[in-house]
Amino acid sequence: MFMMAMANDKVKVIITDAQKKVRIPTGLRMLVRRACIAVLREENFKGNAEVSVTFVDNEEIRSMNRKFRDIDAATDVLSFPLGENGEYDLNPATGAKLLGDVVISLERARDQAEEFGHSLEREVCYLSVHSMLHLLGYDHMEPQEKAEMRMKEETVMTRIGLERI
Repeated sequence: MFMMAMANDKVKVIITDAQKKVRIPTGLRMLVRRACIAVLREENFKGNAEVSVTFVDNEEIRSMNRKFRDIDAATDVLSFPLGENGEYDLNPATGAKLLGDVVISLERARDQAEEFGHSLEREVCYLSVHSMLHLLGYDHMEPQEKAEMRMKEETVMTRIGLERI
């Protein structure tokens, strides 16, 4: 659990490791938190926020993808937004806006990092940024949406020091 202030706002990022196939590198959890917070800062998000990030293996993400999207294949990341049109449920104990859940396959992230020639840390950070944008309502179904989302992803990645090489 981690909380960081944005002006007077607090962000709580809850990270759970629910897999045993990929060792989590030192500092990865902190990098994921930084990525989540950087997206909220870039988007001028106001108010306290809470997000959950869970690391799983390919088998688990495939099962979730099949259950929730009717796609029988492993994927790299799934986003489960709890808000719509900027309206979010609130945590009754803290009043924080519940943004939703991010599920990342560390196996898939490891393979993609190798394929793209960068570190696991950069790949997981990118997937976190991508998913956070989904939690805030962005999508990439249309070419214009995809271009806008890609620009935002790269802006955030650059801000946290992980720009494209």
